[in-house]
Amino acid sequence: MIIGWICLISCMNQSEQMSAKVEAIAKEVGGTLSLYALNLKAKKGYGIREDSPCRTASTIKLPILAAVHAEVKAGRLAWNEKLVLGPMSRTGGAGILPELGDGLALSLKDASRLMMVLSDNTATNMILDRMGTDRVNGHLEDWGFKVTRSMRKIGAGGESKAFHMPDNKRPDGSTYGIGRSTAREMVEILSRLDAGTLISPEDSKEILAVMGRQQGRDGLARQDMKVKVAAKAGALDRLRSEVGILRTPKATVAMAITFDDLPETNWSVDNKALVAIGRLSQALLEGLPDTP
Repeated sequence: MIIGWICLISCMNQSEQMSAKVEAIAKEVGGTLSLYALNLKAKKGYGIREDSPCRTASTIKLPILAAVHAEVKAGRLAWNEKLVLGPMSRTGGAGILPELGDGLALSLKDASRLMMVLSDNTATNMILDRMGTDRVNGHLEDWGFKVTRSMRKIGAGGESKAFHMPDNKRPDGSTYGIGRSTAREMVEILSRLDAGTLISPEDSKEILAVMGRQQGRDGLARQDMKVKVAAKAGALDRLRSEVGILRTPKATVAMAITFDDLPETNWSVDNKALVAIGRLSQALLEGLPDTP
């Protein structure tokens, strides 16, 4: 009985310490923090505004990739079919394709890899031009996600039906941009991928493998390169976000972290929110271990 009470007190202290760390980090950064983390083995979770809709930035590319896999599995798309780079898809921002000439033919698989590994915006638009945002959202709806939606292509165009709905308005009157989700729904997508239940075990494994090859380590686990990470990051002028699964010998945690409405625009790797995402991931790994 005494041992049980000691364990209970220890667990409470661990949870309280994690909450205190998270709140202190969030206060240093400013803006609005949306966060959810779930230990995938112990099923212990922790959240802040985890059910509040937020802008996704490029983290919406994870649901888009999942929808591509579902379309290929259904036979409506093929990994080896060619997508041709042209003015309709071309956009700025992340990626290498804006530097290359029109007429370049990429396989659907190659475009999807560029979308995830380099977060290539033009590759994303090429995929959406082929598949459509509404088809992405149809899969999300079938999978039971009520908030997560692909709204439009990057830059402009390709607006989904969801883009024109009243709930595409944020409190300040602006739209959600290219995508909308919640921290909890993003973690649920990650959880199903880990369990092999999103689309198929093979597709889930492949999606996580591609996420594990994301280039750049500026957010999640930036302070510990030994942590195994499968993730997708997103950024806007006043937003930093990342979703992913982090694995250590002591913890396997899926997490989604978004700082929005940041006080300043800073595109360097020392952006306070990026540094904070790294610190938060460390606190969540420590506070949500696989075993008590």
